[in-house]
Amino acid sequence: MSGDHDEIRDHDGNRTDDGIGDGIGNGDGIRGTAPGTAPVPLSVLDLVTVGAGHTASEAVRTAVGIARTAERRGFHRYWVAEHHSMPGVASSSPAVLLAHLAAHTERIRLGSGGVMLPNHAPLVIAEQFGTLEAMAPGRVDLGLGRAPGTDGATAAALRRTERLHEGADEFPQQLAELTRFLDDDFPDGHPYSRIHAVPGPVQATSPGGVQSAHRPPLWLLGSSGFSAQLAGRLGLPFAFAHHFSAANTIPALDLYRESFRPSAVLDKPYALIGVAALAAEDEKEAHRQVLTGALSMIRLRTGRPGLVPSPEEAAAYAFRGMERDFVDSWLSNIIYGTPDAVRTGLDDLVKRTGADELMITANAHGGGTRLRSYELIADAYGLPTA
Repeated sequence: MSGDHDEIRDHDGNRTDDGIGDGIGNGDGIRGTAPGTAPVPLSVLDLVTVGAGHTASEAVRTAVGIARTAERRGFHRYWVAEHHSMPGVASSSPAVLLAHLAAHTERIRLGSGGVMLPNHAPLVIAEQFGTLEAMAPGRVDLGLGRAPGTDGATAAALRRTERLHEGADEFPQQLAELTRFLDDDFPDGHPYSRIHAVPGPVQATSPGGVQSAHRPPLWLLGSSGFSAQLAGRLGLPFAFAHHFSAANTIPALDLYRESFRPSAVLDKPYALIGVAALAAEDEKEAHRQVLTGALSMIRLRTGRPGLVPSPEEAAAYAFRGMERDFVDSWLSNIIYGTPDAVRTGLDDLVKRTGADELMITANAHGGGTRLRSYELIADAYGLPTA
């Protein structure tokens, strides 16, 4: 929406110009506690990958196993990411997955990393995450991105329009509308003032109504400077995709911190970064496993998306010319090896970036390999075992 009703509240509670309210809560659940000897809180980003020879059902069972392992070992949050038309990624419906995961966990924060807002009507997202909040009160995060999470043709099919750039360009307005639905605070006279996202705050104002004071905190996600600056200006937490945009990490985090204005959500910046990391008992095995992700990305970027190849297929593949250059570049952004080597790499990354939280994604062919990696990283930092 646009016009006089679309504005932002500043840190004093006054509105400015974009309609993003400050009624996001008191910041509970945003900042985590560093577990064991870890320098910052540790979290998980799961793409719910499907390897060759495996089914989506197996991938979802692995996701449950990873979420429960992360909860048991003291990881702060577990997010799933929205992707479409990718046979090797079974996370096209974050809200559905999160509902399933909520039923199998008790304490860990669950969220989207993220929902691609231009693909959806803001009211639908407010309803979905209001429902998730009712299922898992006080532990749901709503991370939002402005990319399509897929190729242009699929994005057009999702949005029923071919004006794809318009969706990204209108992200601030879509965010404003979503926030008003979450807070149920469209002003009188607004076309949506009588429309309510349910479950939501309207239930507390209905006769006899009692509604939880919690609602999912908003995060902005990005791989460039746009969302970094917007998150800073709104005083929201920011998540950067270091795992596939490493060259932009420090510039984006600097821009976020420079742009940051205190809000009712945060009094100072809070940035997590997604990092690809995989630990194995020895370096050779770790390299064998991460090579599957490199081959999968080559196929995706050359218009041949498929299931994640097995380590044997990746080892037998003859990488040539530009493919070899891509593999070298891709692997240089992954922290992999023995548990001690991965711990050292993660520690160094925190020192270089000043990140407030690390969200680890372990991409490999087999679910057992990914589960084992999180266990080994937890062991390396002395995280609790029960």
